[in-house]
Amino acid sequence: MRRPGSLLLAVSVVLLVTGILVEPARQPAWALAGGLGAVAALVAVVRGLRQGRGGVDILALLAIAGALAIGEYFAAAILTVMIGTGQFLEERAQARAERELNLLAKRAPRFARRVRDDQVTEIDVDQVAIGDLLMLAAGDIVAVDGRLAQAGTFDESVLTGEALPVQHVPGDMIRSGTVNAGHPTTMLATAVAAESTYAGVIRLVTAAQASAAPFVRLADRLAFWFVPLSLAIAAAAWWFNGTPTAAVAVLVVATPCPLLLAVPIAIIGGVSQCAKRGVVVKGGASLERLAGGEVLLFDKTGTLTAGRPEVVHTAMAPGVDETDVLRISASLDQMSPHVLATAVVNAARTRHLDLSMPSDVQEIHGQGVQGTVDGARVRIGRPAWVLGDDEPAWAQRARRRADLDGSLIAFVGIEDRPVAALLFADRIRADAPGMVRALRADGMQRIVLVSGDRADLAESIGRIVGVDAVWADQTPADKVAVVQEEAARGATIMVGDGINDAPALAAASVGVALAARGATASSEAADVVLTVDRIERLGQAVRVARSAHATATQAAWIGMSLCFLAMGAAALGALPPAAGAVLQEGIDLVAILWALRVGLIRPRGIRRIPPADADVLSRLADDHRETLALVEKVRDVADELEDHGSLLPTFNLLTEIDQVLLPHERQEEAELVPALVRITGSSEAVGALSRSHAEIEHHVAMLRRSLAEPDEHTVTDVRRTLYSLYGVLRLHNALEEESAFSLIE
Repeated sequence: MRRPGSLLLAVSVVLLVTGILVEPARQPAWALAGGLGAVAALVAVVRGLRQGRGGVDILALLAIAGALAIGEYFAAAILTVMIGTGQFLEERAQARAERELNLLAKRAPRFARRVRDDQVTEIDVDQVAIGDLLMLAAGDIVAVDGRLAQAGTFDESVLTGEALPVQHVPGDMIRSGTVNAGHPTTMLATAVAAESTYAGVIRLVTAAQASAAPFVRLADRLAFWFVPLSLAIAAAAWWFNGTPTAAVAVLVVATPCPLLLAVPIAIIGGVSQCAKRGVVVKGGASLERLAGGEVLLFDKTGTLTAGRPEVVHTAMAPGVDETDVLRISASLDQMSPHVLATAVVNAARTRHLDLSMPSDVQEIHGQGVQGTVDGARVRIGRPAWVLGDDEPAWAQRARRRADLDGSLIAFVGIEDRPVAALLFADRIRADAPGMVRALRADGMQRIVLVSGDRADLAESIGRIVGVDAVWADQTPADKVAVVQEEAARGATIMVGDGINDAPALAAASVGVALAARGATASSEAADVVLTVDRIERLGQAVRVARSAHATATQAAWIGMSLCFLAMGAAALGALPPAAGAVLQEGIDLVAILWALRVGLIRPRGIRRIPPADADVLSRLADDHRETLALVEKVRDVADELEDHGSLLPTFNLLTEIDQVLLPHERQEEAELVPALVRITGSSEAVGALSRSHAEIEHHVAMLRRSLAEPDEHTVTDVRRTLYSLYGVLRLHNALEEESAFSLIE
């Protein structure tokens, strides 16, 4: 890659030193250096005018030309060194900002190992089809997104920044671009290469590198008045002193390196800081617009929610073991690329269930999947396909709950007998409410939810997350209209992840796309792209952008203030051009060093969690997920009391609560709460969490007292207590996930 700044700096330094050491060659060497600087400044002026900007480079050109015209060759040589140094630093900063992105493109997978009929064949990555079984040898780069068929260890640092290898179990989703860091394993392809994560990231890299967005928008605005004012001072100095030497001295110290270099270095540093956090910003202009955002608009699915269904409940037929049904269902679904199948496998993985390898697996289009697991015929799919014409009471209750909760539902049948219903929902991201609060604290004036979903569901999510307004049932055209309407309140930032969001992203001042699971049209239309599946990184990116913009502004004002002091001395004839050139170098150095602070600043709200506390969070989060099914069982037992009134399921539930739930909650109070105090630095932040632990203990004690001496009122009291306990547990879990487990990377 050509580095003209490096070449100009090297040549100008050689000529400057030659003039200092070799007296006969002094004036010619300095004059030649000045001539090179004039050419470089002229090229910069022409380039700026072609890009629709100009001003700051003109001062550098006039200063060097003036110095050459009056014979101040040393000053001209110093200015050339300054320009070369600035261009070199800018090139270095640009290279640093691009380095993380370039490494991604160079590591793109080229081939895959497909397994068919017990034969392994190496094929081009573009030939991989959904459903193909792929082998991953040690050191292989994962070619496409897929689901593991066997356990494996993977290096995911290229996508997540996590330095340590990550252990994955069968059923885990693996993204393309990660590296098999362990023994050979196999995976089931769930996407083709063009639609996989890594291909999407490469497209984003290409777009970011091809972006012609200028990096000096702030500099242009400041130069609008700085350049004419400097020229006016130079003219006044000529008139006051009666000689052009004073005017040249003014122009020499006015050469605006703080605007030419300090501003873009700070902005590019911000782009680099965002890239380290998994946020691709397509150029400095996009970063500046991100820093100035006042109105934030979110799509719902995939942004405020996880964007993928999860098993939130399993409704069982009487006498059926839930764990066994979930294990059998996941065993069959691990061979299906369907998104709901992935949710079932993930649910089994969370419970640490050992899956069997199914046989005779068939996908029935529009109905579901069937096959043989451990010798039994299993069917998972639509209600009518599994239930037939006879719908038992437990199935009716499950369907009613799914309708009320807005969940998807699939039924499981074993040997032609319906045994369970699986309810799926797209959960709200645990880090979304905290991100919204942080953005408000950082000055975001208005936050709006714009969704294509029905109004009741969108309103519910909007209340939980804490937005100012909700627009539901919105088509892509409607979303554009909302963005345009909200633009009257200030600069808009639109966040989305689907093809239907692309028009709105393009209409906003800044479009932000989430592309952790592969780029779509929204990624191409966006100015900013999150390549990690962490919505709070958007809040971090906004803070980084504002910090970089503030640092750039400070660097510019510091440099210009010093320039004006020097211009005053030069205008009075107290500062000759040569001394002014040396002084200007010092001013430039101060401004550039201030701009480079962007790489060292940690914006407010971005924390490093000590490894010991991170281990506590991860361990207790795993335990927390294992208790979720028990929490839903509290509601099921309460519902069943209404049907038959038997207290036996309640006694069994209380035993599970005493053995599983309460020990977990007590461990959280003993370990999680102190860890959060250390992380946040405040005991007040965990007050609600401790109170909810106490409320759980209180409700369990009430349940135990109600069951101690049953009478004619016991069923009513127990049902009321169970529903109350269920509500407390749901609220407690939401609070815990948001305040604690959302901190886990």
